[in-house]
Amino acid sequence: MSTIKVSSIIDPSKSYEYIDDGNPKRGGVKDVYFSPDRKYVVAFFRDPLDFNQKDRIKRIVSLYLDNIKKGNSSDYFLDEIFRWPSDAVEKNGKTGVIVPIYNSKFFFKKGYSRDETIKGGEKVGKWFTTPSFRNNQYPLALDKSELGDWLSYFQIAINISRGVKKMHQMGLAHSDLSYNNVLVDPVTKSATIIDIDGLVVPGLFPPEVIGTADFIAPEVLKTKHLPLHDADRVLPNQKTDLHALAVLIYMYLLRRHPLRGGKIWDLDSERDEVLSMGEKAIFVEHPSDHTNRVKTDHLKKWNLFWGDPNKIPYTVTGPYLSELFTRAFVDGLHNPMLRPIANEWETALLKTVDLIQPCSNPNCDEKWYVFDNTSKPKCPFCGTPHRGTLPVVDLYFKFKDNVWKPENHRLMVYHNQYLFKWHVSKKVVRNESLTAEDKKPVGYFTFYQNKWVLVNQSLPDMKDMTENKPVPINSMVELTDGKKIMLSDEEGGRLIYITLTNK
Repeated sequence: MSTIKVSSIIDPSKSYEYIDDGNPKRGGVKDVYFSPDRKYVVAFFRDPLDFNQKDRIKRIVSLYLDNIKKGNSSDYFLDEIFRWPSDAVEKNGKTGVIVPIYNSKFFFKKGYSRDETIKGGEKVGKWFTTPSFRNNQYPLALDKSELGDWLSYFQIAINISRGVKKMHQMGLAHSDLSYNNVLVDPVTKSATIIDIDGLVVPGLFPPEVIGTADFIAPEVLKTKHLPLHDADRVLPNQKTDLHALAVLIYMYLLRRHPLRGGKIWDLDSERDEVLSMGEKAIFVEHPSDHTNRVKTDHLKKWNLFWGDPNKIPYTVTGPYLSELFTRAFVDGLHNPMLRPIANEWETALLKTVDLIQPCSNPNCDEKWYVFDNTSKPKCPFCGTPHRGTLPVVDLYFKFKDNVWKPENHRLMVYHNQYLFKWHVSKKVVRNESLTAEDKKPVGYFTFYQNKWVLVNQSLPDMKDMTENKPVPINSMVELTDGKKIMLSDEEGGRLIYITLTNK
């Protein structure tokens, strides 16, 4: 074992150390060595890079890293969303990148429920998209304390969407977005995108891989037989990232693949794979084409619950996400221009979080579900009906004096749920740029003395419009059927309309 020192090829005055014990951690194309203090790794590409490849790496660790540092919410993206390489080095003709070590939350603290074989292993996203790993009867089921609940995966999907949005805003494409290149922690609702050194700069540096099986866009598979420089050959780009992003979100929320159904296109397995995920790809829940429906008798017993769309259809994700899944896997599956962009996924996920209700069953594994807009809602995962009345809050914004317009945005109330500034005004956008002050609650809903009330913590303009009287700070207003409450009188401020359901 020896400690080796290498210098930066960006700034030769900088140097890095790593420990070589003759047994590096082997990735797909790199050998990984830890620094003595284990704050970073040095990852050397096993094969020498050509001039263009080196130039791409240099830009990623300098120009594009600087762009993130100078942009909004740089700490959020560099500390939470990306493991972005910070420098590049060379030794014996091989190029390496300096990558910050993963946060400890992205390593399993326990492991399997029956033993701790993967204790200390990386929380690669695949563990959390496969239903068998969360089935108690499965021999390798993960410890429940590390699985989180259904709400955890909405925030994970939001973080990934924001990461893809940021890359695309910079003119970059990941090229290999998949559950292998995302680490997640459902306990803290965190996600981080890795393998950034493979980024594609469209029109400047072509991709070096076509992606990971399950996440390769149909147009890439359909044309992969063509020569690399053929005009009709489709290589990974921002539009193929959007296919992979949609697949990831679908798999995190529904724990099955949107294209792996029961249709067999060719007896040759390799040819069938290319057809079923490429030219012939069909959404397993296509509303009118049933060709690729899941055959439940082909499912393994561990996967019967999540693997059957008849039990848990994609519509359980609510109206906003259902629309995007339809656009991604019906309209945009073979027409990349119709795929939802990352910002649309982020917006739909955030609006859906406002529709989520806690399950009344304390033993429900998922704990939360999306309100299904029925008069008698129930949890789709355990079948438990909602208990008690349920206030539905529809949001309107102030267009001009005495004119309020609906927003197609609804907030489902539950006991001790907070109200935030982004609910109060259109001027406060719920994104990664929110300040600590923006994140403070301004009110909360609670079930008090057998009635639902909204407590005003800090809103000076709150007014009961139905009763035409103010709701002072530190007071409350009862939520009754048909009640109108103004949250803010400013332009873009909101009024809420209450409907009591499940009476």
